[in-house]
Amino acid sequence: MKNPLNKRIGRELKSELGKYVVIFLFFTLAVGLISGFLVAGNSMKAAYDESFERYNIEDGHFRLGKEIDSDMINRLEEEEGITVYENFYVEISVFENHTWRIYKNRSEVDKICLMDGSMPENDREIAVDRLYAENNDISIGDIVEINDEDWTVCGFIAMSDYSALFKENTDSMFDANKFNVAVVTDEDFDFLAEDKLFYNYAWKYNDDTLGTNEKYEKGNELLETLYTYSLIQENSIEDFVKQEDNQAINFTGDDMGADKSFLTTLMYIVTVIFAFVLAVSTSDTIDKEAMAVGTLRASGYKKSELITHYMVLPVTVTVVAAILGNIAGYTFMKYVCAAMYYGSYSLTSYVTLWNADAFIKTTVIPLVIMFVVNYLVLWKKLSLSPLRLIRRDLTKRKKKRAVRLPDIKFLSRFRMRIIFSNVSAYIVLFAGILFANLLLLCGLMLMPVLENHKESVIDNMFCRYQYILNTQTDTEEETAEKYAVNALDYESGKRTEEISVYGINSDSDYIKNLSFDERENVYVTDGYMKKYNLEVGDTIRLSEKYGDKVYEFKITGSYYYPAALAVFMDIDYFNEVFGNDEDYYNGYLSNVELTDIDEGYVVNVVTESVLVVISDQLIDSMGGLIYLFAVFAVIIFVMLIYLLSKLVIEKNANSISMVKILGYNDREINKLYNNATMIVVFVSMIVTIPIAYLLIREILFQIMFSSINGWLDMNVDFSIYIIMFLLGIISYMAVNIIQVRKIKKIPMEEALKNNE
Repeated sequence: MKNPLNKRIGRELKSELGKYVVIFLFFTLAVGLISGFLVAGNSMKAAYDESFERYNIEDGHFRLGKEIDSDMINRLEEEEGITVYENFYVEISVFENHTWRIYKNRSEVDKICLMDGSMPENDREIAVDRLYAENNDISIGDIVEINDEDWTVCGFIAMSDYSALFKENTDSMFDANKFNVAVVTDEDFDFLAEDKLFYNYAWKYNDDTLGTNEKYEKGNELLETLYTYSLIQENSIEDFVKQEDNQAINFTGDDMGADKSFLTTLMYIVTVIFAFVLAVSTSDTIDKEAMAVGTLRASGYKKSELITHYMVLPVTVTVVAAILGNIAGYTFMKYVCAAMYYGSYSLTSYVTLWNADAFIKTTVIPLVIMFVVNYLVLWKKLSLSPLRLIRRDLTKRKKKRAVRLPDIKFLSRFRMRIIFSNVSAYIVLFAGILFANLLLLCGLMLMPVLENHKESVIDNMFCRYQYILNTQTDTEEETAEKYAVNALDYESGKRTEEISVYGINSDSDYIKNLSFDERENVYVTDGYMKKYNLEVGDTIRLSEKYGDKVYEFKITGSYYYPAALAVFMDIDYFNEVFGNDEDYYNGYLSNVELTDIDEGYVVNVVTESVLVVISDQLIDSMGGLIYLFAVFAVIIFVMLIYLLSKLVIEKNANSISMVKILGYNDREINKLYNNATMIVVFVSMIVTIPIAYLLIREILFQIMFSSINGWLDMNVDFSIYIIMFLLGIISYMAVNIIQVRKIKKIPMEEALKNNE
């Protein structure tokens, strides 16, 4: 015989349709979005992992000041057990301050994936990075002027060793807007190489069985050997990067893994919150139906049967939403999410892989969470004896005297009683508002923080042009000022970060307000001190990048320079410390372009566009996702307020009916019940906003400390908090309109149904 309780399921669904529709829509949206990310992300991560073998990605590379002969290459290969490949490139300035790094087509190492069009076959044809082309509105067939000649864009490519477009491995952020990697024919490369050639070499280990740690250690040995040979042959090491340290190769894979972890964690937190919403709602339903439930228990119904009955709707809604969400995720949502990845990284082509991981994370685990939370709450609720349920003696605790309220107005005391009697629902509401404000603050503050950082960098530039030279040369520009710079490594725990060490004139016109009365005075940037918790008087240890020398400096003071982490000292002291000639310098500071310096002598020119790359790239690649957080947060906020304020009204339906009998009108009743929820919402907003700020600050600090070079001050404008508060109030007011209508529908005869 069928269970007669099943007949109640349809009626309960109809009576609670609004609640279950909200839960259903939210879970469908959340599962669709996150499953789409996981399907696309897992497929792309698999393609990324396979690319190391498929495209024969290097185990590392080094760049020298000049070409090395074949004998030296043979000795390196024999002694270190490696194969060395020429991977020369040319760098050319195209458009306005855009750098194009141009290679020959590669057939042995760091192979190239053709995304669209064709590879260069004819003279003056060039294939460019797909993402750079998209960001700069370049189409196949377009004509680009390079070295005063017209070149035809014949295809879009993705270089396996440039999945993230880092110009230098020490850069704080990749730059897909102004840095491009490209390929030309061998003949055209030889033509371009007449200008300036970079002698870059890639290596691969001959032993395929080497593990990551073994490769890393052998990389250190290779650097020592290379350093010895470079001294003998007077050939400087300009760059040396092991695959494990190469941001252009590894940044993408690390980020995709972090995205999946973050999104699944987000899914579980939201599931727990809404599971408690449903559990509290079901618990209050049992309170209202306590006499009927007690009668059923006394009639022979088992506790497990009643638990199953009350869990049917929550679990069914979750299952159906998860199924529809997965269908959406596996179909059109995966393309949306893949486009977001392709919009940030220069990924090779991928094939969609159907795997159980996304299904387990977006369906099985949320379903288990929903089941466990509701089961535990129901099990505890239905552990009461049938007699106590019939008597509506619904608490296991000894009854305590009611909380004595202060001598205030009656309406205020009444609202306080409502809050105390619905404390479980309001605790869930508080937790939900905290989580929503965390996402909302993230969505609202990151873009202004990045914009403020960009403006701060521009406002605090030394000068418009900062030249770094490989050979000392004179200029006729009288306002240009000589300086010296060196790059050293600072090690903190397992992290090593490059620090720029500047030697400047004591009376510098560009870097001002530093006192070098004491010859050994050393200043460090404000961001350096904040990131590594340094103070004036501390001693820092900096080491050579490609050598074994270690330098110690005592901090005299700080200097505000948000563009980089740096150390400043008098140029005479700089030359003494690093063993240079007394008149040594390797750069100029200038507010005008130095046109009389041969380009062959210039290693790099630091301009505004270079300094703001981290802000520009984050704004470009994360803008859509950041605003998605804000929208998602508002949706969660509105849904929670709707569900829990609805619960409070339904729980107090009998009391509302009674006060209607006593002559209170709907407007006055709204002041009692909805305003109680409003007070909780207001207090929760005020309390959770600063908590959300502290949590976001700690999260961002950990991200910057562990994976981002440089420092980003998190200065949040107070207007952001005002916007958050107003969004909360507006959301509540929108929900309040619905709940006012619900109060109006409660009839006065509801109070007469109480048989207690």
